[in-house]
Amino acid sequence: MDIERIHLDPDDLGAGVVLFDDGRHRYVWLGLLEDEGDGAVQVNQYAVENDGRVCLLDPGGVLTFAQVVASLGRHVELGQVDHIFYSHQDPDVCSGAALWMQVTPAQVHLAALWTRFLPHFGQVDFSRVRGLPDAGGTIEVGSARLEVLPAHFLHSVGNYVVFDPISGFLFSGDIGASVFPDGQHQVFVDDFDAHLPFTEGFHRRYMSSRAACRRFVDLVRPLEPRAIVPQHGAIYRGPAVGRFLDWLADLECGVDNLDALYGPARRRR
Repeated sequence: MDIERIHLDPDDLGAGVVLFDDGRHRYVWLGLLEDEGDGAVQVNQYAVENDGRVCLLDPGGVLTFAQVVASLGRHVELGQVDHIFYSHQDPDVCSGAALWMQVTPAQVHLAALWTRFLPHFGQVDFSRVRGLPDAGGTIEVGSARLEVLPAHFLHSVGNYVVFDPISGFLFSGDIGASVFPDGQHQVFVDDFDAHLPFTEGFHRRYMSSRAACRRFVDLVRPLEPRAIVPQHGAIYRGPAVGRFLDWLADLECGVDNLDALYGPARRRR
């Protein structure tokens, strides 16, 4: 299955879409939130399945829990979920952690910096929580090994992405996120220049600095990802992958723009 050849009907996106399938290994996008009229931020959730075992990537918060469970159930059983990965601590990412731990036997992987915050989202079994070290690590799913890579300060101080060597997909969390007007959501980025207005403002405010962006790009570019799948907005594929990384590596953002946020520095008396 070639992600560049997938064409989707915008009216049939709630059930999720298989983005990669080689017979033993699948990468599934679990669909759009059905009603975005409540003002909640749009989120993407993904499942990686290998030999019948599953890892969920940023399965989301309480708001999306029921729909994600329903979408996931069209592809796998909840008992097949061995791992849940959370890129960072935001509620749209992991406020559903306690619920997911109730309905699956999964181990939860989250930055060691953030594990003590999980009880604020509900009762969790800490024997199933795996705190990620700063350097990242691996998650074994069936016979596959997902690579957890650091992406700190983009935007969270304890932030990670996941590279799947089999599909070549890079799950990037908030990196690459885009925000569309109501009713104009796109699933794939094929024309990066046309897409830039939907992603530039987010990155200039939410990413911490050009130095952090460049360090991340230097880390992931040698992996030659075939697609970048973010937690918000559209999926980058084809030439848009390289175009996005080139743009991100030279982006002035966050602390690079303090004067614009605070105004000119005042001289101390």
